[in-house]
Amino acid sequence: MNRTFGFASLFVVISSAANLAAAPLDDWNKAVDKATEFVKSTQNADGSWGQAPRNRGVTGIVVTGLLQCGKTSADDAQAAKGLKFVESLVNPQAGHIAGPEATVQLQNYVTSVNVMTLNAAKKPEKYKSIVGDGVTFLKKLQWDETEGKSDKDDFFGGAGYDSKSRPDLSNTQFFIEALRDAGVPADDPAMKKALVFVSRCQNLKSEKNDQAWAGKINDGSFIYSAANGGQTKTSDDPKNDVLSGYGSMTYAGIKSMIYCGVGKEDKRFAAAYDWIRKNWTLDGNPGMPKELAERGLYYYYHTLAKTLDMMGVDELVTADGIKHDWRAELTAAILKRQQADGSWVNSNDRWMEGDPNLVTGYALMALSHAKPKK
Repeated sequence: MNRTFGFASLFVVISSAANLAAAPLDDWNKAVDKATEFVKSTQNADGSWGQAPRNRGVTGIVVTGLLQCGKTSADDAQAAKGLKFVESLVNPQAGHIAGPEATVQLQNYVTSVNVMTLNAAKKPEKYKSIVGDGVTFLKKLQWDETEGKSDKDDFFGGAGYDSKSRPDLSNTQFFIEALRDAGVPADDPAMKKALVFVSRCQNLKSEKNDQAWAGKINDGSFIYSAANGGQTKTSDDPKNDVLSGYGSMTYAGIKSMIYCGVGKEDKRFAAAYDWIRKNWTLDGNPGMPKELAERGLYYYYHTLAKTLDMMGVDELVTADGIKHDWRAELTAAILKRQQADGSWVNSNDRWMEGDPNLVTGYALMALSHAKPKK
């Protein structure tokens, strides 16, 4: 044997393996760095991103994404200006973090997002009072006995855009996450009530879901809202009564259930996880019809990443037995969609995803949970 050739070959194999291992992290760093440069260039003079009044929520998404990626600290100029803008939204009379004259329809989303943003800043003593007031405000928005709703009502436990709007799972998942980030435990009454609503949004007939439609599809997926007889976003037809679930809401449902104390042995969790394993894709928001596949894509990405990371899943084994390094696959899917200027934007403008500031914030949030493990 030629020992020189043998050692040289071994060196090549080891070097190639190291390069392959480093590639996902290199890609991740490039994506985050380019995105950071983009949002530096689009930040408004007042520290916000986007046009008013939407900048009140978009700013929180962008700052949270920057901070969670770990390359920007709360004391860096860009984040500090963004946080100062968020602080300017504190309404001491009402207790929310949505501005002095907040549009009612923005109050739950914006306050929830900004509670999460202030938590991401890791300055608990500075923001303790603001976050505490925000939590008190959010709890008042929840549909419960104070609005004359009992646990028999399909509104019960959910959160909508405000105290008057019908509840939905999107608003409720942000509500739950904000409370959880603020230190509210799973056994808090607000979390227990929220779990009632979340469970009713699942296509699963059980003692936890007594809705008439729950067993029709019965595949474990989640719909947009259990209120008013159920609503989904997989169709724009107001007469559509097929309440099929879809990816972004199914991940939101699992995440919310876990935050509310549901364990992996629970059949609600198992049914939802089975649906995910059968419908794994990053080419679109699964469950959506082909023509709407891009709808809510970046919302789906960040909810998926947050959920799988929180669950401690490193390899997702799909129903066909194939193992997926979801972090590497998600990073690649996001990277191939990144624009030359470092931003992301969705050609399907539904739910504000035509706004590159918002979508770049979503992408950064997703990447923060998809960072390759060394």
